[in-house]
Amino acid sequence: MVGELRPAALRPQVHDDEVLTGEAVALDVQPVGLVLRAAGSLIDLLAYVAAYIGFFWAANELLRVGVISPDAVQIASIALLVIVFVALPVTIETASRGRSLGKLAVGARIVRADGGAIGFRHAFIRGVLGVFEIVMTIGSVALIVGMFTPRAQRLGDLAAGTYSERTRTPKLAEVHPLLPPGMEGWASVADVARIPDRVGRRLNQFVSGADAMYPPARARAAAELAAELSPYVSPAPHADPETNLRAIASVRRDRELRAFSLQSDRVAQLTR
Repeated sequence: MVGELRPAALRPQVHDDEVLTGEAVALDVQPVGLVLRAAGSLIDLLAYVAAYIGFFWAANELLRVGVISPDAVQIASIALLVIVFVALPVTIETASRGRSLGKLAVGARIVRADGGAIGFRHAFIRGVLGVFEIVMTIGSVALIVGMFTPRAQRLGDLAAGTYSERTRTPKLAEVHPLLPPGMEGWASVADVARIPDRVGRRLNQFVSGADAMYPPARARAAAELAAELSPYVSPAPHADPETNLRAIASVRRDRELRAFSLQSDRVAQLTR
């Protein structure tokens, strides 16, 4: 039936650090924080100001040698403002799919709310509003708005339906968890395929760094993470929380390696 609402249990669960694509797939994302966004915008602003000064100096040199008239310089200065602070940013973001000099420096890019690449419309809205909230107010409006939005979005992002996504993430240490003794029977029948990637990353981080943690904090973190993982693991392992986590991490890694190996074998067979 058209327009029928789906039950809550059938709706995709979207968390604060995820976006929902048009195909109802939740993607785990890492928005850029306010400080990095401000740093990237400052780099872009300085670059555009330098470009404007360079063009304006060239126009004055042409005036000095008599190539153009003073009226032409005044007209050119107004046109340069539009070109440098609106047309240039819009062109760069459209051509580079959300990149710019400042965003490359801080490891970010502008994407749509569903995680896709932006187009001319998104870049144009951001560019026009950017003149007010970044150039005219020296970034104060963008900074204030970004402090009260979940992904440090400015007015241009809210109007265009975009946000800044992190493109450089810290490399995680490789984890090679071993199956704890006595868990072999559980591991042979365990189902860990439903564990979300965001929770799986925290599981790997805990297992790799548990030995360096202070014992009380380690036990508390293990209990909390084990409780968060319990809805996604069946049957539940019967051991202390840390042993459970190590067993789940070991089984999950072995299953993923086996799946990747099977996929590689199929691709190799098809390409023979």
